[in-house]
Amino acid sequence: MLHEMSIENLGVISRTRVEFSPGLTVITGETGAGKTMILSGLGLLMGGKADAQVVRTGTDAAVVEGRVVADSATLAARVDETGAVLDDDGSLLIVRTVAAQGRSRTHLGGRSVPQAVLADLAEDLVTIHGQSDQMRLRSPQRQREALDSFAGEVVTEALSEYRSLWNERAAAAAELDELVNRAQERAREAELLRLGLAEVERVAPRAGEDVELAQEAERLSNSEELRTSAQDALVAVAGDDLADISAGTSANAVELVDRARRLAEHGGQFDRELEVIGKSLASVAYALADVGTELSGYLAALDADPARLEAVESRRAELGHLTRSYGESIDAVLAWASAAGLRLAELDDSDGRIEVLTESLAALDTRLVERASALTAARTAAAASLSDAVTEELTGLAMSGATLTIEIGTLDELGPWGVDSIQMLLSAHRGGPPRPLGKGASGGELSRVMLAIEVALATADASGARRTPTMVFDEVDAGVGGKAALEVGQRLARLARTTQVIVVTHLAQVAAFADVQLVVSKGTSQGTGADGEPDQDADVITQSGIRIVAGDDRLQELARMLSGQDDSEVALSHAAELLARAAVRT
Repeated sequence: MLHEMSIENLGVISRTRVEFSPGLTVITGETGAGKTMILSGLGLLMGGKADAQVVRTGTDAAVVEGRVVADSATLAARVDETGAVLDDDGSLLIVRTVAAQGRSRTHLGGRSVPQAVLADLAEDLVTIHGQSDQMRLRSPQRQREALDSFAGEVVTEALSEYRSLWNERAAAAAELDELVNRAQERAREAELLRLGLAEVERVAPRAGEDVELAQEAERLSNSEELRTSAQDALVAVAGDDLADISAGTSANAVELVDRARRLAEHGGQFDRELEVIGKSLASVAYALADVGTELSGYLAALDADPARLEAVESRRAELGHLTRSYGESIDAVLAWASAAGLRLAELDDSDGRIEVLTESLAALDTRLVERASALTAARTAAAASLSDAVTEELTGLAMSGATLTIEIGTLDELGPWGVDSIQMLLSAHRGGPPRPLGKGASGGELSRVMLAIEVALATADASGARRTPTMVFDEVDAGVGGKAALEVGQRLARLARTTQVIVVTHLAQVAAFADVQLVVSKGTSQGTGADGEPDQDADVITQSGIRIVAGDDRLQELARMLSGQDDSEVALSHAAELLARAAVRT
């Protein structure tokens, strides 16, 4: 339920705050007083799109703040999913800031959220019906949505199953269409893959072979430098001949380390620490001997064969052609070949896939027909109940003899919502021909039909519609007057027994049924100077405010609505009579 709303710098409203009560609240006021801005504020609170043009002239931003009570566990859970936090009393704070320039902001329960998150959550909070809804009611889509809403879970579940199958069929049909229409393109792709795979198979590369051959080519191309470096290193380590080491005629690393070892071992007789160093030098001597052996082996194996170098470069050229065409390295080429093999198998199996998809589509069509029949049956049953409920409401809305009929026809083919074409027909009087709402209904009749449907959705025993805690109507009584206006007010009051109802109206007959009446009024004041005092040279400021009226104030407002004069004795007497009759009829 909507508890309160404050508005700052929105259109003609400088600053105002209003509390909403349970039951029926009506908002009245002179034309142009600012009722539209109240509705705009409600729209923003419910996730409507922000428009910088609504920001009050001369201000940086408009701010609308509202508080709703999450009075159901389901709603509280949805709020928790958004990351918002409820207050201790279970209320949710919503703040919309509309910037005159730059980005607007949305805050939900103290957390900044995208506007779409609020709009999604608001579907469970408030239903807003404007005059544009009367026009939308003419569309078959809106009529179908109303019927499905009335049917409740029985249609919701059947439609969910149908839509799941429909999406599955759409995906299968798209794949089949692609397979059939791109046959030549797939054939060309398959041929290119075969040529590439044949080339890779002919060359038969090994994983990492390009890296190994590059290293070998580098070694073969520089064999003389490598030989010289290795030979010099061997001399430095072990001398020209390992035999020279024992003769003591070489000044190489092995001999020098061995000499150091002997000296350390000699001193080790007198100091344990020097003995340990001697053992370390012995290890170094063994390691140097091993290095000398390795260098000798390297020199013996070093190959300077020009024929081998030519063979290596030839093989690298073959591999290079593969890497230029199919990957940056041989490992990448082998990965491409693996993926290409799988893709080729998939392409070669296209005929088999086409056959599978064709059979799958036939099976899906059969299941879709079955689910569409279940949808039709559920809608047919709901259509009869909704027609009866709306017709009964129309009788109470001063349209005695009017009948609403819901026809369920059959489309030429299955669609995303089934095979049903929904059309609401209105017979405006007894014996009159039923005509589509989009053609035969006046504005006043559409207003009452829409209200009758809403009342039926919210109160009829057969209705399974999801009901929001708050409903807002913007001049639902457009085109209505006299006795019909009284009936509209009575129906709104009836709806308000189970739902918080907020109505913007220009009819006193409707306003008389309200539990609370709010009046929007517009006034002007002289602008002020820098000292805060009125300044005749400053612009005159126009602004609107909203207040609750009761007692004599309410009688005067109703009198104004009736006659345009709030001090007319006749109008005041009529207003009092309206209030008394409304109290009895409620």
